[in-house]
Amino acid sequence: MSELATATNHSSDALPAAVPVEAPGPESMVRITSVAASKVNEIRDAEAIEANMALRLRVVGGGCAGFNYDLYFDEPVEVDRQFEVQGVKVVVDEMSLMYLVGTEIDYVEGLQGAGFKFNNPNVKTTCGCGSSFSV
Repeated sequence: MSELATATNHSSDALPAAVPVEAPGPESMVRITSVAASKVNEIRDAEAIEANMALRLRVVGGGCAGFNYDLYFDEPVEVDRQFEVQGVKVVVDEMSLMYLVGTEIDYVEGLQGAGFKFNNPNVKTTCGCGSSFSV
């Protein structure tokens, strides 16, 4: 399993409350920090991920608060929203995009480990362990 599966969820009060789904550019839909983009590309190289694969961002049901993030390399399909952020090809299905608009993805390393952190302005609550959220 890829290192991408280690994602944590956090809400940030500094981001706007909501951004319309029909936002004009990919940078206003989902942002990826330069540190996270570097880590994604490092993982892509280390695991020899094919060039046609993109980073899939998904929101799936589950966890004690209702939703979890899913992050992995996948081949785009026709119904996906596709864009590039910080040099990373990203694909998101329309349902997940509703929950991800305005989200910033970062990569953090600390005493409690390392992983991708989602700063999602749409999150209303998170569970105690921080692995799931609700909107």
